[in-house]
Amino acid sequence: METEKVNKTEFIIEDGKQELFIIREFDANRDLVYKALSDIDLLPQWMGCSSMRMEIDKLENKNHGSWRFIHIDGEGNKYAFNGVIHEVMVTEIIIRTFEFEGLPERGHVSLEFLTLEELPMNRTKITIHVIYKSVQDRNGHVQSGMEHGVIDSHNRLDEYLHTIL
Repeated sequence: METEKVNKTEFIIEDGKQELFIIREFDANRDLVYKALSDIDLLPQWMGCSSMRMEIDKLENKNHGSWRFIHIDGEGNKYAFNGVIHEVMVTEIIIRTFEFEGLPERGHVSLEFLTLEELPMNRTKITIHVIYKSVQDRNGHVQSGMEHGVIDSHNRLDEYLHTIL
């Protein structure tokens, strides 16, 4: 598994369930963490695996908005992801769907509830609750290397936040 910094990303993945949880604390205040999660200019600086670059095709970070991100590897291969943003409560919660466009069939959509909790000493806890269409969809996402990508992204976000503090 990917080596992590002081703050660790925790995954709660229980057998037989259609959901998982991703939890991480950051040494930055909630406003700053939310900005890094939602700003079209900041996201490409940390999101995704460090071996890829990211382009934002669309980001309407608002109620009833949508998003589409493209990750590009060193050989120019593109991996696109998209979704609908159901609700945004600034600095508190983002509810959105997630779909990888590279699957041979459509419809493998998950629903994400991303919450930001203000902690003492200007720290922030992010909890992402992901609900899948089926246990098989959840297991397929986990087996795809999702954990590695999330840890890499969180470590990069941690580094980014330290550079601007």
